[in-house]
Amino acid sequence: MVGSDLVHVVDDDVDVRKSLGFLLATADFAVRLHESATAFLSTATGKLDGCIVTDVRMPGIDGIEFLRLLRAGGHTIPVIVMTGHADVALAVQAMKEGAADFIEKPFDDEMLIEAIRSALANRNQAHAAHPQSADIRDRLTTLSERERQVLDGLVSGLPNKTIAYDLGISPRTVEIHRANVMSKMAAGSLSHLVRMALIVESKS
Repeated sequence: MVGSDLVHVVDDDVDVRKSLGFLLATADFAVRLHESATAFLSTATGKLDGCIVTDVRMPGIDGIEFLRLLRAGGHTIPVIVMTGHADVALAVQAMKEGAADFIEKPFDDEMLIEAIRSALANRNQAHAAHPQSADIRDRLTTLSERERQVLDGLVSGLPNKTIAYDLGISPRTVEIHRANVMSKMAAGSLSHLVRMALIVESKS
């Protein structure tokens, strides 16, 4: 076990901390549990190893502020943010603040483990060109103008109703465009779609 396989779980919910701790330990990660961002930051001295899994909604310092404080402190440790289904806008904000990934709850255990492995594997290539950038750009060119507008709305964290109002179309039409966008972009989930759009955006 190398130190870089360490996962810090930061969550105010004791049951979530325990269950994630158990899950990650069975996946052969070294795990440290923290009850809050404040508790984590109070012990964060020197270079931080591994990666962090944190909830976006926490009392005191929330997941977004936590990211900002880490970056302000010069820490480049990858951070995976867990979000509730209604927190797409927050998740998008987290990605823009430098989160390595975000995962919508409830999530599949394997999906989280895969996200952690990916974050650990890519932590030294944070500033390199993303391997999928060209592929994502190619898929974006297949979208119609209206589909691109709907995608832009989704990446801004807007709900379907707001996108529909802004574009002067019905929410049902937005749903159809959204389904087409997901299909053309080969996105398995909304978070996957947003990640792809942000990868391209950050490299443009």
